[in-house]
Amino acid sequence: MFDRITSKLILAVAIVAIILIGVFSYLIVGSHHRELISRVEHSAVQLSETIKSSTRYDMLLNRREDLHRIIDTVGNQDGIEKVRILNKEGAIIYSRDSESVGTMVDKQAEACYVCHAEDLPLERLSIPDRTRIFETNGVRNLGIINPIYNEPSCWEADCHAHAPTQKVLGVLDVTMSLAEVDDQILASGRKILLLLVTAIFLTGVTIWLFVQRLIGRPVSELVKATNAVAAGDLSYKLEVRGEDEIGQLARSFNDMTERLSEAQRQIQQSDRLASLGRLAAGIAHEINNPLTGVLTYSSFLLKRSAEGSETREDLETIVRETKRCRDIVKGLLDFARRVPSVDGEVSANAVIERAVKIVRNQLSFDNILVSSPSAEEDIVFWANENQILQVLINLLMNSADAIGEAGGSITVETRLDREGDREHVEIDVVDTGKGIEPENLGQVFDPFFTTKVKRGTGLGLAVAWAIVEKHGGTISVESTPDRGTKFSVRLPRDREPAPFLKGEQTR
Repeated sequence: MFDRITSKLILAVAIVAIILIGVFSYLIVGSHHRELISRVEHSAVQLSETIKSSTRYDMLLNRREDLHRIIDTVGNQDGIEKVRILNKEGAIIYSRDSESVGTMVDKQAEACYVCHAEDLPLERLSIPDRTRIFETNGVRNLGIINPIYNEPSCWEADCHAHAPTQKVLGVLDVTMSLAEVDDQILASGRKILLLLVTAIFLTGVTIWLFVQRLIGRPVSELVKATNAVAAGDLSYKLEVRGEDEIGQLARSFNDMTERLSEAQRQIQQSDRLASLGRLAAGIAHEINNPLTGVLTYSSFLLKRSAEGSETREDLETIVRETKRCRDIVKGLLDFARRVPSVDGEVSANAVIERAVKIVRNQLSFDNILVSSPSAEEDIVFWANENQILQVLINLLMNSADAIGEAGGSITVETRLDREGDREHVEIDVVDTGKGIEPENLGQVFDPFFTTKVKRGTGLGLAVAWAIVEKHGGTISVESTPDRGTKFSVRLPRDREPAPFLKGEQTR
């Protein structure tokens, strides 16, 4: 479980949350404790001042019984442990506990040390310094001392013998139990502990939900996708859910698999075409001899035909097309042997016009209109003109077959595109035919793949793909059933010879 990144992240965040909540809880409990103690101190000070005011007159008149009665009455209240009056020597002269009257207190005890610290006159102590917290039998108590100062009425009265120079006559010592305060602190601590556990639990669940949704699930899907790709399924796609890093990663993964799929398709296509090339090489050798015979006899008949006759025009077409077949066979042999083609400057408009002229008769029979680029849009690039002509003828014938006898239109467009430091010429052949079914799009360039029942060998687009690849370019297809198809040929304007396929050698 803890090998998963989500578990590690949740654990780390939970630890941080526990530490932060624990620190804040400790600070809150401490603040609450100090506030309660401060309230008790304030109550003790008020009580001490009340006792002092209530007993002042009785002490001046030395009414011991009244003084004892007041002290006993106050001392019997809940939470008050002791009420004592001590003289300056530390003897207890009034107390709720009658047995302690007349005894001396331990000046070094915790409850008394502050009053008798070295060089620290009692009258200079502040209120906080006059309080102390100490334990008795395991119970915490708060004690406060209130000095009884010498007044003129004390040294001027006949019954008193205090010297005017004596500043402090004694102290009023009140001790209050902190048991109730400690119970409140304990109860508050339990409540805060319960809130702490609840907060940690809710925080953990919330973090788990968010992490699982924002990180866990996308990462699991990414792992599943990588396993699928490792198993050979390059069609696996990730759902892009946002523009954050996870979304960008999913988009990059999809781009990677798409490029890998395209590369795999090109490799497979190259392998098929390499096999096709070897097959074509053997067949081409056998076709060359009949083609030579046809060309020889048709040329002989052409020379014997009359000028301007219909027969002569037909023979000229036979000779021209036979020569083109010879060039195609030679191109197949060159492709099979990986012999570099003879390149030169090619006018895009001129080669398109030649291709349209060759297939014009068939296009006119099928009521197909062809729109080609205007003269102002001409682009000159470096290629083998006959091979590019063959590509365009194959594409035009493929579009014509897709349109059929119902009629339609074919549009040929050219444009120049710059990518980095290199320029590419793009030629699009767009038709209004029946389109290609989505399941067939990935196979249209495969050798011998065809959807034509009565005619077609399935080699036209495969040969076109091989020629374009040999020129260092790419050919792609976009199609919507019943709406038409678009073939795009992209060729470098200044071509660099394509490297031989891996495993292929010049023969």
